[in-house]
Amino acid sequence: MSGLAKFAVVGASGAVLNTAVLYALYEWLRMPLLGASAVAVEIAVVSNFLLNDRWTFGARSPALRRFVKFNVSSLAGVTVNVLAVRVFTGLGLHLVLANLVGIALGFAVNFALSSSWVWATA
Repeated sequence: MSGLAKFAVVGASGAVLNTAVLYALYEWLRMPLLGASAVAVEIAVVSNFLLNDRWTFGARSPALRRFVKFNVSSLAGVTVNVLAVRVFTGLGLHLVLANLVGIALGFAVNFALSSSWVWATA
């Protein structure tokens, strides 16, 4: 399986995790939408880092430096995701669909930065 395909599988698992956490925080715990979305995204980022580090990019063990770089590189994707949730829910799109659009928009940026910077020398 190619690195892009593995990254996509990890991303899909992150999307499921992100969506479940977002739904729980917003619908059940009544957390504000933007805060709930940001927390859900960061939980998915941590999960995605661990899976990508080991499986997608074949690192022998997690490294704090890569984790920090992955979080920094994910900031663009997080920003796109959170803003998309805000914009698309404001336009009347259902919360879950708006979140999935945000995830899709951030995917290309996250893969490009992950492969060219975060794990470029791993």
